[in-house]
This record gives sequence, C-alpha cells and structure tokens, in this order.
Amino acid sequence: MIFRPTNLVGAAVIELERIADERGFFARNFCREEFRAAGLDFAVAQCNVSFSPRRGTLRGMHYQVVPRAEAKLIRCTRGAAWDCLLDLRPGSPTYKHHFAMELTEANRLSLYLPPGVAHGYLTLSDNTELFYLVSEFYSPEHARGVRWDDPAFGIPWPFPPEDISEKDRSWVDYRS
Repeated sequence: MIFRPTNLVGAAVIELERIADERGFFARNFCREEFRAAGLDFAVAQCNVSFSPRRGTLRGMHYQVVPRAEAKLIRCTRGAAWDCLLDLRPGSPTYKHHFAMELTEANRLSLYLPPGVAHGYLTLSDNTELFYLVSEFYSPEHARGVRWDDPAFGIPWPFPPEDISEKDRSWVDYRS
C-alpha cells in the first residue's frame, strides 16, 4: 500500500500497490502492520456498505464522539463519489479544515480518517457503493453530525445535492 498524507493531520489517501500478471492483479487494501508502520493505529470493529441508487445523493457529515470516536477506511467499490473529510478535533492544527477527493471504482483509492474527523459524500453516478472498515461499533448515543453546507466550514461541494435525509438536512449550525 502507498500512503499519501492529506492536508488533515492523521488522514491519508491509500493507493493499492498492485502485483500484476496476465490474470489481473492482487493488492492489499488493509494490513495492520503496514498501517502501524505508516503511523496509523487502526483496528477494525465492523465493516459497512453504503449503497445509493441515484446520482446527487448526499450522506453526511457524520462522526462519533468519545468514548466511541471512530476511525474509518473508506473505498468506493461501485460508481463514484466526491468524498469529504472534516476535522472536528478542537486541539488539531487542522481543526475545521476539510479534505475532499473523488473515490471511484476505477481509481480504487481509499481514504483513512482518524477519530474526531467527520465524513460525508456526494454520489457522482447512479448506483454508487462505498465499503467502510470502522474501528468502533456504531453507537447511536455517540453519533453526531454537522450540516453539509454549514457556513462554519465553507465546503465547496461539486454541485447541490438532490437527495438528503431529513436528519442530515436538520443538523444545527456548528459551534466550537
């Protein structure tokens, strides 16, 4: 795996390091030892899949608070998504900064986000599926979110979403 740091402390883009032959290729998408060697301590508690049938679906910005704060490793396995990370760690030098990029089934890139960083995405094509490795079990009482268009962050989404859940539309303005 090839780890590329982002502008957010502790977040990384992970590129597959392919071993190819006439049959195709093989690559690791996760290896605890390689993550540790890259300075990322990540243990998997659960795996999730998110499927959105329509282009323009927005999910996020979600995170969990301590003691259930979660790290995630996210990859698009079908379609394409504009994936966004938002640093909500008050002591972080990148607090309230964001990082975004396209994750697609073709580019096979993954994003790692540490605990305290919110995650959301906008589907760029119909029938988009994302696969998550998550370090903590889902805990509704620790689940939080911020609004995708909150002026406190100024995230430049590629286009206005067409499908957003009532919950994601209703988050109040962020106050640090």
